[in-house]
Amino acid sequence: MKETTGKSTTTHISERIASEAKALLLHTDWNVADIAYALGFEYPTYFNNFFKRITGTNPMSLRPAEV
Repeated sequence: MKETTGKSTTTHISERIASEAKALLLHTDWNVADIAYALGFEYPTYFNNFFKRITGTNPMSLRPAEV
């Protein structure tokens, strides 16, 4: 995988999970904990740390502003 794409399998999986998380944050009204559990994280804190490491921002920053 790395020879072909330049990224490890772990990186591809992490980026895909982060992409799904972004979609859920933008297009659902699920809270962050529900998204974390849906994506297989045991604790929302683990998800927050993962998301920040991959995207450089926290999950709540992607939520659309309430009107």
